[in-house]
Amino acid sequence: MSARFVLFLVAPVLLAGCASFSPDGGMGEVAQDVKRETGAQAVKIDSVEAAQKARERVTALLTEPLSSDAAVQVALLGNRDLQAAYNDLGISEADYVQQSLPPNPRLSFANFGGTGVADFELRLIQDILSLVTLPQRSKIAAEHFEHAKHGAVQTTLALAGDVRRAWVRTIAAERQVRFLDEARRTADESARLIAKLGEAGGGDQLDQAEIAAFYAELSVRVGQVRLAARRQRETLTRLLGLWGGDVNFKLPDDLPPLPGEPDATTDIETQAINRRVDLVMARHDVVALAKSLRLTQATRYVSMLQLAGLVNNENANPLTTSNTSITRGGGALELEIPIFDTGEARERKARETYMRAVNRLAAKAVNARSEARIASDAYRSTYDIARFYEKRLLPLRQVVSQQMALRYGSAVLANESMRVDYFRVLADQRARIAANAAALDARRDFDLAAIDLQAALTFGLGPAEPSAVMTGN
Repeated sequence: MSARFVLFLVAPVLLAGCASFSPDGGMGEVAQDVKRETGAQAVKIDSVEAAQKARERVTALLTEPLSSDAAVQVALLGNRDLQAAYNDLGISEADYVQQSLPPNPRLSFANFGGTGVADFELRLIQDILSLVTLPQRSKIAAEHFEHAKHGAVQTTLALAGDVRRAWVRTIAAERQVRFLDEARRTADESARLIAKLGEAGGGDQLDQAEIAAFYAELSVRVGQVRLAARRQRETLTRLLGLWGGDVNFKLPDDLPPLPGEPDATTDIETQAINRRVDLVMARHDVVALAKSLRLTQATRYVSMLQLAGLVNNENANPLTTSNTSITRGGGALELEIPIFDTGEARERKARETYMRAVNRLAAKAVNARSEARIASDAYRSTYDIARFYEKRLLPLRQVVSQQMALRYGSAVLANESMRVDYFRVLADQRARIAANAAALDARRDFDLAAIDLQAALTFGLGPAEPSAVMTGN
């Protein structure tokens, strides 16, 4: 077999198998998917110019109170763990291109010398089996690269979801601080008034003690929620990737109002199956392993096949009848004989690996349907609860508080038995504060449930796979 004939056979294989680096390293598809699901722009910062543009964009966004969408965009530009995930995508593309390249030929040179003899041999060796299987191996590597691209999308969507949750929790916590601080100021004013009445001889010592205890309770509660708010804000700050003076970013004073009606949640299981990025990744795994299994089966008995072109030159030897140099050429074929290792173990491993991926894909599909159902139920339930607080419970508590204040402060009631003591007034104030605090929590829980529903339909409620993003608490 001549070297020219071998080159004629493998040239189409080489042309079909080789891949090249994409202009954007796969980020174009990642940015498109992220834009569709979040409305934000995913950018890989890989140059000084890109870093400068990202910095300018972040500075512009921080001039105004951060909305939820603006916070996500800041995180996509400033979170370095996310940028590291995009570097992983670049590494995956490099692996893909590397796997699609044919193996380099090897050149062997040998020189022999003796009495009156000078002999050298040149050998060019190529792994024929690697060349023949190159297109199939390139397709397998392409599936792995597709998996990596969707992995970058999943990591980005997971970060966006974490940022939205932290944004909601931070605003809700700061709103709780302001509400309880206002209630504490009101209690302080009442305490001062009762203290003045006591100094004038018209107050009650029990009332003074009760209001003082109530004020102390509120002070402790304010300290607790203020610490919780600082923790939530630091979690958001870490996710945004901010430091220095940027940590003083502004947020809205309150969460968005409840919608008039909750969004329709129909065909959620179908949406989850069609949109979940982790399912797309699992499908690429199954396809890649199926191709790998077929390749293993096809090469079970032939794991090493090498072709070598030989050139041998022997100089003139005056000790023999040969007075001229001799040049010889030829070829050699090296084949591994499957006596002990017949390839059965490799094929069995490939088959089990493939079936493991199939079963994991089926399990992910079951989990995705379940997560979508419970996320939808939580979304509707938290909406009903928040709506009930807003439209029913808080108005009733307001009426109770008004009547309680009227009966406590009125001195002209026809029936003195209708008057209430200060103990009941304080009890009502405690109940009103608890109801308002619970209403704020209900609004927060609805917003979090809405975020979780989108997560259940796009990338899952579990940890990102792979996850390179710090999620916080």
